[in-house]
Amino acid sequence: MTQQDEQLDDELVRSMGEELLRISRRRVQAPEGVQLDLSAFRILWLLAQRGPSTHREIGEELQLEQSTVSRQVKAAVEHGLVEREEVDGAQRLRATEQGLEAYRVDRQVRAAAFRTALAELGPQRVEQLHHDLKAFNDALERASSER
Repeated sequence: MTQQDEQLDDELVRSMGEELLRISRRRVQAPEGVQLDLSAFRILWLLAQRGPSTHREIGEELQLEQSTVSRQVKAAVEHGLVEREEVDGAQRLRATEQGLEAYRVDRQVRAAAFRTALAELGPQRVEQLHHDLKAFNDALERASSER
């Protein structure tokens, strides 16, 4: 344990964990007016940002087990949100026009709630929060890779 580790009070670490859990719980609560469940939204977000992707790529990016990806993709295909295509012998998934439109609508609804919360903090605190969250995520990635 380093001197820096010792400087972090157990109560502060516990409290940080509680706040992160609060954020996590908000993630699963869909704002009023959304069309997509969270799993479909996340898959469509990825496909809208990166384009056609394999099951494996989706699983890696969203940190999901392949069985979970298969189940979620199957539901998205059945709802007409995603379709399969063959590219160079590999099966890839891409968003349909219906899926992209549902994603755009939901993104706006979800962003409105996000903006309201951020506006309450004000521009300077939001900028600092962004900086601190990025630094924290980078530190978590380094700590995870050291294990």
